Amino acid sequence: MTDHYCIETGYASLNKHGEILCGDHIETTVDESGSAIIVLADGLGSGVKACILSTLTSKILSTMMAHSMPMEECISTIASTLPICKVRELAYSTFTIIRITDHREAEIIQYDNPNIIMLRDGKNFNYPVISEIIDGKKILKSKVTLQENDVFVAMSDGVLHAGVGGLFDFGWAQKEVTEFLEKLYNPKLNARTFSTTLLDMCSTLYEGEPGDDTSVCTVKIRKRKQINLLIGPPEDPDDVAKMMSLFFSKEGKHIVCGGTTSTLASEHLGQRLDCSLPSYVDPDIPPTARIEGVALVTEGVITMSRVLEYARDYLDKNTRYGEWSHKEDGASQIARMLFQEATDINFFVGRAMNPAHQNPKLPIGFNVKMQLIDELAKCLTQINKKIKVSYF
Repeated sequence: MTDHYCIETGYASLNKHGEILCGDHIETTVDESGSAIIVLADGLGSGVKACILSTLTSKILSTMMAHSMPMEECISTIASTLPICKVRELAYSTFTIIRITDHREAEIIQYDNPNIIMLRDGKNFNYPVISEIIDGKKILKSKVTLQENDVFVAMSDGVLHAGVGGLFDFGWAQKEVTEFLEKLYNPKLNARTFSTTLLDMCSTLYEGEPGDDTSVCTVKIRKRKQINLLIGPPEDPDDVAKMMSLFFSKEGKHIVCGGTTSTLASEHLGQRLDCSLPSYVDPDIPPTARIEGVALVTEGVITMSRVLEYARDYLDKNTRYGEWSHKEDGASQIARMLFQEATDINFFVGRAMNPAHQNPKLPIGFNVKMQLIDELAKCLTQINKKIKVSYF
């Protein structure tokens, strides 16, 4: 494994029915050596107390591990720091820790949460586990040498409780969860979609009223992949050649957005702009076009506005995944490329003003392109994409 690989994380939670706060908490950080640390904590009970317990646990553990503190000291600190529940006389939070070093090795530490499910080549992988008693607590430790597309799924016990007293008498067994993930597996699926799809199944089993806080955190090891997106002509027409040369010199797929931009790109490449593709796939999204040597050619602002809608939803509950994951309109294709394919994204944004974008009936105000790309870049950064924006 080398720097050509990256760690992709995606997580989501369901609150226990009737609770405003979630009693689970997931924290991610990077230590001094660049190792990624992910902690999923499940606080005792539910509601405010559980939220405090899990938040403290995950933040303390991730911070201490980021500073290379011994696990014994981390456990001891947790035991002495957490507030005591007056009813049960326990300061209790379970936790799962994944630390990935140099994209080569995963260290897994588990305390009372369901065991992490690991998939390798889409099948359950029985990683080695050793047990150790630390400060009176049984801690499970594992070390795994990584391969491309390895997937780790950490969860709180709300996943295994799904369906208790309803569809299942005793909940959803870990074996059944593993079988579900094996059927779900597709090397193209990213970590976020793994987590939200599993969580959607839990919600279904709970019949929409979760009986416990339920969290899923997926970690995937994948090869870096660069996507480049160009939108709008440069403010100074003399910069067209420079902008196009820099854009097309980048490795990876190229997306060109906007009518004028597409014309300039076709002229730069010496290729015909073909607008004879089938008519509207989605009545609200303009049709795509084709330029030899370009992965995708679309309209600009309307298409990118839809991509931004998808990005906002993706960060929330990912409910619109069923739309963009298979549709062939320009916005859906861009969403798949940016959300699922890319790990590194380069935006080339021209500052030239388009009078049509100043229409007050549009849902976005002044300087449309800048606002769109700025917010989209922020959304993509939140899902761990490496973003670079260049303005011309």
